[in-house]
Amino acid sequence: MAVGYVALLRRNKQFRRLWYGQIVSQLGDWLDSIALFILLLNLTGSGQALGLLLLAEFLPGALVSPFAGVVIDRLPRKLVLIASDLGRAAMVLLLLLVNSPADLWLVYVAVVLKVSMAAFFEPARSAILPSLCTREELVTANAISGATWSAMLAIGAALGGLVAATLGVRAAFLLDAASFLLSAAIIATVQPRPSERLSADSASQGRSVRALVGQAGGELREGVRYVVRHREVFWLTLTKALWSVGGGVLLLLTLLGREVFPLGRDGALSIGLLYAARGLGTGIGPLLALRLGGDGQRFLRRAIVMGFFVTAAGYLALSAMPTLALAALAVLFAHLGGSVQWVFSTALLQTRVPDQLLGRVFATEYAALTLTTALSAYLTGVIADQGVSPWALSLGLGGVFLVTGTIIGLALWRE
Repeated sequence: MAVGYVALLRRNKQFRRLWYGQIVSQLGDWLDSIALFILLLNLTGSGQALGLLLLAEFLPGALVSPFAGVVIDRLPRKLVLIASDLGRAAMVLLLLLVNSPADLWLVYVAVVLKVSMAAFFEPARSAILPSLCTREELVTANAISGATWSAMLAIGAALGGLVAATLGVRAAFLLDAASFLLSAAIIATVQPRPSERLSADSASQGRSVRALVGQAGGELREGVRYVVRHREVFWLTLTKALWSVGGGVLLLLTLLGREVFPLGRDGALSIGLLYAARGLGTGIGPLLALRLGGDGQRFLRRAIVMGFFVTAAGYLALSAMPTLALAALAVLFAHLGGSVQWVFSTALLQTRVPDQLLGRVFATEYAALTLTTALSAYLTGVIADQGVSPWALSLGLGGVFLVTGTIIGLALWRE
């Protein structure tokens, strides 16, 4: 039987601490994201440059994640989380050195390194949950985590637009760096349960870095083989990647806020409001779906499929919205579906994959979704620079979600 949200937070102190760290880190992250969009548009005014930024934000994850998964399955996951937070704080501080178009290269370097560290953090956070929660708590824990990501997106994006429009982008970067440091301090207090992976062979954990690197290739192949050989795990692992084929919506929202509905300095407020609407939708989606259908395995699979079509409907509707308020409502509706497929596919994987392989499976998933998001965002930027309107882009991306939803439906919509 599923555990209530408040009950889980009250009784599970270790999950609650991880949750606190997530709140702090992700709130700062969205302050940083809006500031980066504004900084880059001010330096270049180019949709393709913005597409390159999103490429830098997502492509490194596709390259690093498979190897990150090996590290996550070999080292204490809490240690990986803390190291990632500290490294990302340092990378954000590098952005304070960007003052002119000549410094543009530093933006991409800092973002690539920051995202490479995030490629360790996100799979490790998913992989550590089963050692903090019981099986009955997992769906609820993932719903809370997904809703928190959404709430921080909504609050952080709105606040990020306000900070960028009033205090400037550097203030947002300083706040983000501070959030990573605080997150690391909070996560340091988390005490996961010992698992067979960590306790069965203490000698193996003392192996040298050279031995770890030497075994990485074989362990990586083991994780990929597991995904490929288990049909449902394979499709659940690819669900986020298929949704992210429409990842150009991230650039679309920025273009709409700056070019179509400009509000505040450089459209910072309107960009923040559209991203906040995205966050509200992602927060409501899983909670609403669980209330309507429960947490049965069959319902979770089918809800993932329906999530694609909800997203498609939202972006098709967005292409005809004449005002910022109506556009925000369409974005909110679209991301009801996006969050459902995200949260439910994660929960299903956590119940199907052995603990010793969780890091590699989630890293494989993260690599696939970041690759498709990066390519989609870059191509959307290139197309926008050819004079295609944001309305036409919204219509095209809505069609993409219809196609990918059909593919995942054929794979998961079964008895």
